Amino acid sequence: MSDSPATKPPRLKERLEAMCVEMIDKGILFSEAMGQFEKCFITEVLRRDEGNLVRASERLGLHRNTLAKRIYQYKIKR
Repeated sequence: MSDSPATKPPRLKERLEAMCVEMIDKGILFSEAMGQFEKCFITEVLRRDEGNLVRASERLGLHRNTLAKRIYQYKIKR
């Protein structure tokens, strides 16, 4: 057995902070970062809910019509 402590994977907060630092260093605007996060989050929820807008909107806490608008806005494939 090794005497060195086991390396734990970075926690979500630490990973998010590192991503923020990287985006700021690259000059990414806040609106761009938020848009990309929203698109990614919605895409993943839709994938898990097999494209079902009703289930996805409930999971996201959005009205179904708002979700449909975001899907159109971000050109998300379902």
